[in-house]
Amino acid sequence: MTTHYYTNNLDADSKPQHISVTVAGQHFSFQTDIGVFSKSGLDFGTKTLLEALDLSGKTGKVLDVGCGYGPIAIYVAKTYGLQVDMVDVNERSLGLALLNAEKNGVKEKVSGFVSHCLDQVSEMYEVVITNPPIRAGKQTIFQIYEQSYQQLQTAGELWVVIQKKQGAASTVKKLETLFQEVEIVAKEKGYLIIRARK
Repeated sequence: MTTHYYTNNLDADSKPQHISVTVAGQHFSFQTDIGVFSKSGLDFGTKTLLEALDLSGKTGKVLDVGCGYGPIAIYVAKTYGLQVDMVDVNERSLGLALLNAEKNGVKEKVSGFVSHCLDQVSEMYEVVITNPPIRAGKQTIFQIYEQSYQQLQTAGELWVVIQKKQGAASTVKKLETLFQEVEIVAKEKGYLIIRARK
């Protein structure tokens, strides 16, 4: 059965595997599976985002949109000690993310629920982070940006990683229509790390 990571796919074939990852000198272990994004190893965009991320001084809650098997949320919880909510349309991904939070010792810091974009999100956050699901299309990605703006506290930040060839210019343009301040904080091998401040 063919399946995509941005659909709800609990019925897909399952073949769990374990990967080990080092990000900014920290070691993580993740369980992944068929039908989840980047199942064979941490994708370069996410790794670049995490290594550029600076949440020092933040004390509020963080939202990870399109969490996959949980690397962003788990890294943030472990590195900064912040409470992180995760959302994903893919129930298998979310289940793995919760399992991986326990596996990496941050179970108490991380929670998650199924949501298409931020449709089921009602809380306000200090930070929203996303490696948006490019294959879901521009309309979905722009919906994530719009809804993130709505769910951010004043002076809250949205962090995005996107490839230049997959719409980075249109992402920057869209974010500039929503946010007071938009900054490219890092560029690496065609990936841009963008921070937008409300």
